[in-house]
Amino acid sequence: MESKWFRRIGSAVLLISVIITAFPFWVMFSVSLQTMQEIYSHELNLWPSFQWGNYAEAMTNGPWGRYILNSLYVTAGSTLISLFINAMTGYVFARMQFPWKRTLLVLVLIGMMIPTQVTLVPLFILVKNLPLVGGNNILGMGGTGLVDTYAGLMLPFIAGSFGVFMCRQFYIMFPKELDEAAKIDGCSRFGTFCRIYLPLSKALLASLGVLKFIGAWNEYTWPLVITNTGSGRITTVQLALTAFRNEGEIFWNLMMAATLVSTGIVLVVFVCLQKYFVAGILAGSVKE
Repeated sequence: MESKWFRRIGSAVLLISVIITAFPFWVMFSVSLQTMQEIYSHELNLWPSFQWGNYAEAMTNGPWGRYILNSLYVTAGSTLISLFINAMTGYVFARMQFPWKRTLLVLVLIGMMIPTQVTLVPLFILVKNLPLVGGNNILGMGGTGLVDTYAGLMLPFIAGSFGVFMCRQFYIMFPKELDEAAKIDGCSRFGTFCRIYLPLSKALLASLGVLKFIGAWNEYTWPLVITNTGSGRITTVQLALTAFRNEGEIFWNLMMAATLVSTGIVLVVFVCLQKYFVAGILAGSVKE
């Protein structure tokens, strides 16, 4: 009898949580289908008037196809590179012995405690002054470096302390006999990583990839800083959303329509990888 009541209470709490979570999305959807007069009316209106033309108007307010492709290119490219780097670094910390290993691991973990805003200015200076790139000489002077380039947009997302820690915790679970068998078969360390560990890391990499994809897709500050030339050639979706402001007036219906389109792409990625997500998160929760 008590277990039945616990299940009912749990179901009620879960239902309330779903409603609270879904409410902002409903407001966004409702606003995207209203006129500006309805949005600025004195009465709160949470029911859409189904102005489907808002979506067509939003998507024709600039080259949105280019904006979406830019975001997909930067996000997918940086996510794939980051997953390989994180997995390889996590493998090194988990399976190899070398001097100062724990000290270096602590330094990597300290990176999880530093806010992104603190590193924004040093990172911009580093990207702008890279030697022999973007017209720079060997001293990193005279040009623009990677400013206003796809490589500059991707650079901050191709590493990450959290991903290294997550991969390291996952690879610790593997038995030592696996490495010994690979060594006996004449497989190098890098070959062992690529042929054995990577194929066994699908759940981990899928869940980590979702987190990195969402983080890179939703990033606003770094693209705003690195694309400061104003050409618009590599403008991402998040920057393009600011186009719906005109002399202090914000076209909320068009902005919400474009935001829903942007959110829909992320939801598709999450739905495709959701079966790996929980398994990958739990895989990194083993204590050494």
